[in-house]
Formats: sequence, C-alpha cells, structure tokens
Amino acid sequence: MLKVLIIILFLAVVASLFSGLNFLVKDLGDPKKRLLRALGIRIGLAATLLITIIYGAYTGQIKSQAPWDRGMHPNMTNVTKENVPRKLAQEDKKDLDEAVDMAQ
Repeated sequence: MLKVLIIILFLAVVASLFSGLNFLVKDLGDPKKRLLRALGIRIGLAATLLITIIYGAYTGQIKSQAPWDRGMHPNMTNVTKENVPRKLAQEDKKDLDEAVDMAQ
C-alpha cells in the first residue's frame, strides 16, 4: 500500500512539473500566478513524497535491495550454504560448494 502511495505521489510531482512548464510557455506576458501555484503544489507534493519514503524506511515497509548496501543485509555478506534455498539443482550445488571453498 505504501509503495502505491509513493508511486502516485511521484506521478503527481511529474504532472505538476509539466503543468508548470505549460503555464510558463503559455503565460508569457501575464503575471505568473498559475506558475507559482504549480510550483507551490510541486514543493508540497515533493515534501510529502520525501516524508512518505522516510516513514517507509523507518518502519521497515521499504527495504534496500542495493547490492552495495550490505550494512542493511548482514546475513548476505558471507556466502554460506545456509543463505541459499535448499531446493537447488545439482549444478548449482556444485557452484555453491566452489564459492564457499573459495571464500574460506
């Protein structure tokens, strides 16, 4: 549910960005009230998006899947047989055994 909210907020920020571009192009001689309103809406949506992402990370609903972020996944830093699912093909077991031997 939180990921859907983040996607909706991101799309709203992008829509606000393009509406601001539209107002910038069309309102060349007018006072740019619509442009400033679009900027204010975009800032509010971006702040809400950032707060939502921080909340999701803090509560654990959003987790990092980046390979360089090993601090968040300490159980994946060492290659062991316990980290791999049990139902592997024989070829995969051989490759795993070789990787464990090389790691030790």
